[in-house]
Amino acid sequence: MRHKPKVRTCLWFNNNGEEAAEFYASLLPDSAIERVSRPEPGKPALVVELSLGGTPYMFLNGGPQYKQSPAASIVVRTADQAETDRLWNALLADGGEESRCAWLTDRFGVSWQIVPEALAQMLGADDREAAGRAMAAMLQMNKIDITELEAAFRGTFGGSQ
Repeated sequence: MRHKPKVRTCLWFNNNGEEAAEFYASLLPDSAIERVSRPEPGKPALVVELSLGGTPYMFLNGGPQYKQSPAASIVVRTADQAETDRLWNALLADGGEESRCAWLTDRFGVSWQIVPEALAQMLGADDREAAGRAMAAMLQMNKIDITELEAAFRGTFGGSQ
């Protein structure tokens, strides 16, 4: 029997929460739509319960009163550049907007951070000078480029030694 989570993060949508849930679940392994509550047949769902990468969420189609905000974002830790690129490109498709330092807003207005594991490792390294160089490089990026981060970490970013 699967554990039913007691706590879920709820995101407010105007009327396209089910579409967003289906799209997001298609992008991340260990994701699924768990339940759709549709009080009126043929109308948008009121509530969609889902998991993204094993994390529980609830999407509420509550109407136009509230908008998504970067004050809350979904963070995805990626294993490598290929996964970073795949998610970044998929989330930007059809009207998303990129921002700085691994942030983007998708076509539904939801903010995401697509963060390679390598970035967290470099920023947390014992070598604080190397971590600072990686941080400075990251601050210049939109999508994170692991190769450029590694070069900055080593002190060879931009050809300097």
